[in-house]
Amino acid sequence: MATDKREYKIFVIEDNLGDFALVEDFLFEQIVAPKIRHAMTYQSALERLAIDKFDVILLDLSLPDKTGESLIEGIIEVCKNTPVIVLTGYVDFSFGVRSISLGISDYILKENLTPMSLYKSVIYSIERKKNISDIEQSEKKYSDLFNLSPLPMYVIDLESLKFLDVNNATIIHYGFSKNEFSEMTLKDIRPVEEIPQLYHGLEEDKLNPKENSRRILVHKKKNGDIINVEVQIAPIQYKGKNATIVIATDITERLKYIKAIEDQNEKLKEISWIQSHIVRAPLSRIMGLVPLVSDFCDSPEEREKMLEYISISANELDEVIKSITDKSKAEDFQFLIDKTERL
Repeated sequence: MATDKREYKIFVIEDNLGDFALVEDFLFEQIVAPKIRHAMTYQSALERLAIDKFDVILLDLSLPDKTGESLIEGIIEVCKNTPVIVLTGYVDFSFGVRSISLGISDYILKENLTPMSLYKSVIYSIERKKNISDIEQSEKKYSDLFNLSPLPMYVIDLESLKFLDVNNATIIHYGFSKNEFSEMTLKDIRPVEEIPQLYHGLEEDKLNPKENSRRILVHKKKNGDIINVEVQIAPIQYKGKNATIVIATDITERLKYIKAIEDQNEKLKEISWIQSHIVRAPLSRIMGLVPLVSDFCDSPEEREKMLEYISISANELDEVIKSITDKSKAEDFQFLIDKTERL
């Protein structure tokens, strides 16, 4: 009694009408309403596959116009995403193993065929192909995210510290080729004096193996340039190995910018102090002397003396202003101006 009510589109490629009838009966015993299509030659099968898609293909290996490995390869080539189950009357274990390696989902001897064995093979093959397809899609998404990222990303083996994979941005930014990275470890992109810090960071990560981490490090490019990078580290399984995936953001220019701002802030603080303390002394003297000259200097000698004091104070004030100007030259702020324009 058929129990599976799902709709299956099944393509049976079989030149023996008796065998086809048997396969058809077996399918109807387990599936309520399978949609079965039939082809008796390789050429007619290709014509059908060009216009129709199926959930599974049942393939006999002895067709009038093609047989054996070449038949399997031809069918697999035109329907790569469809599981293919080989049904054969020939007992050849070595060929069965070889045919699996060509991409078929299952290999069944016709003499051992039963309704349940055929049904199980169909269901398992469909589910296995779906799972493989999902894994391939997941791997493709990872590959796209990894290789198309504008930021350097790389995968590190936790045991050997070797680079397992690097994306294009890493190759461009660090200057090493993909082949060179495959022979390198994390120590090769760290200055010698930074190696102890590398091992210290690895020990910290071991204490929390399932947690992401972030830190600022010093790296070395192939040309010897030293850069500051902010790295984000996450644990992953990569091809059966415990590994970490790292995103490295070069923050060298950002740190230079911050340092320049801090330096200019110090200059501005000094200028502010000069303005509030040193400038006021000669300015106060001038302001005090001016009314004395106007109102209280009766003799030429006194007037002359007052004017001399005013001149000394004015010169002193001029020197202070020059000092302020020297501390705030435009070129000192050019780095900040240029950086601001790029932001």
